[in-house]
Amino acid sequence: MPTVRLSVAGFVVAVAAVCAVAAPAQAKEPPACAAVSFRAIVPGGPDGEQDAGLYKSRFGKIEIKADVRGGEGTNYVMVLNGKRIEGPANPPKLSESCLKSKHVKLPFARQPAGSCTGGRFRVVIDRSGGKAVAALFGLKGDDWAYCSATTL
Repeated sequence: MPTVRLSVAGFVVAVAAVCAVAAPAQAKEPPACAAVSFRAIVPGGPDGEQDAGLYKSRFGKIEIKADVRGGEGTNYVMVLNGKRIEGPANPPKLSESCLKSKHVKLPFARQPAGSCTGGRFRVVIDRSGGKAVAALFGLKGDDWAYCSATTL
């Protein structure tokens, strides 16, 4: 059986050739407009703060929490990357085209501060403007009503 002799340099080149992997693809950017929908909690749960939903991706983590009284969700809040968002009464600027593409009718209704309710919930993330904005909406009847928002 023939013997193969490699120099140290030859060995390094051989190992590099075997271990070579295609350069990783450039990191993908988050979409310019996105939405994540959540369900309301099931009635009859214990009072206190309850987890209503969780969405996790490489771009961040979105949680929806419900304040429960008498077994019903009385206020839902958005938690982004561990930070609870109460949000201003008037949302930061959101792109009309983004909201329309996510089925939020304009002009949208606003829910009173501290009482975000609905049959379902949607977080719309708009990165088409200067600063990215995440806004929480609750479904009231057939329309999404604004609850809270923040810039990212």
